[in-house]
Amino acid sequence: MSFLTNEKLTIVGAAGMIGSNMAQCAMMMKLSSNICLYDPFAPALEGVAEELFHCGFDGINLTFTSDIKEALTDAKYVVSSGGAARKAGMTREDLLKGNAEIAAEFGKNIKQYCPDVKHIVVIFNPADITGLITLIYAGVKPSQVTTLAALDSTRLRSELAKYLHVSADKVVNPRTYGGHGEQMAVFASTTTVDGTPLTDIIGTERMPQADWDALRQRVIQGGKNIIDLRGRSSFQSPSLVSIQMIAAAMGGEAFRWPAGCYVNNDEFKNIMMAMETKLDANGVEVLPVHGTEEEHATLVESYKHLCALRDEVIAMSLLTGDDATIPVRYGAEGGQIYGGNAIITGYTESTNAQGEATYGLDMTVSGEFKLVTA
Repeated sequence: MSFLTNEKLTIVGAAGMIGSNMAQCAMMMKLSSNICLYDPFAPALEGVAEELFHCGFDGINLTFTSDIKEALTDAKYVVSSGGAARKAGMTREDLLKGNAEIAAEFGKNIKQYCPDVKHIVVIFNPADITGLITLIYAGVKPSQVTTLAALDSTRLRSELAKYLHVSADKVVNPRTYGGHGEQMAVFASTTTVDGTPLTDIIGTERMPQADWDALRQRVIQGGKNIIDLRGRSSFQSPSLVSIQMIAAAMGGEAFRWPAGCYVNNDEFKNIMMAMETKLDANGVEVLPVHGTEEEHATLVESYKHLCALRDEVIAMSLLTGDDATIPVRYGAEGGQIYGGNAIITGYTESTNAQGEATYGLDMTVSGEFKLVTA
């Protein structure tokens, strides 16, 4: 029986609706012959495992445990939905403090019990921030951590298909970037509908501007709509998309949606957010985002919103101290690039020449910096 890998895949939060659906998706897609389910709620976890045993999957060593050390030891791939779920009336950002603390503990456990992990997918909200915290505390490379961001793009695809009365596969390359939250950047210029650029449709009788504006809001509020309709947060769509991400990281089918990833370039500093990416067995690679000036401005605003959330976490002292290291690079004379880790000691907020707020992290060197490229 053929699996993508025989290496251990651990699903954290497996007793919940997302976690249990992730487990079933992973087994149906034959990702690994060695899957471990973890959740601190032992009776519910055992119930999930029993149901999966009853599915009759062949060739899979399915184990379950409420011991995090046992769950993570020797794990090469980890997907975590192990945070609090969003409830009616809540934004993703409302989950910040509690889930930030969970993410810090999760990262520490990764570092302690499976430092040789190959890839981690973080999907509990606010995913951009919990992913960043996990990366910092786990001490892995930025390319080894991704977060759930694709749902916003799949929701854009769905809303366009419904509004324009076309099948979803006629909507090509719908894209949202930035934060997976209220300030996401919804792009139109990347998309075609049955071969026609979406920008040629918006502002016409086929889709008046006001209708596009309303559709964008439906995309942004897509998660809230699920809660209003079902009385609980999404679980089927995030489960599938997250498992598709870890499958790509295992060397499986290419992931075709934006992923949340660590970004540190000339414009966006030390943040985790949705970008155009390439995700494969080498990890996640950040690719350029192409759009109009207006769309780019919305991406910048989304970034600023994420910086504010990140800085809230720093103010909680969750991203500072000896345990909180972040990967950095610097250039030296002669073109050499050195890489290593730095400890976050605080943050600064300033104003640029245009009167816009800019954010930066205060750091001190941690350990040795090594030559990356000459």
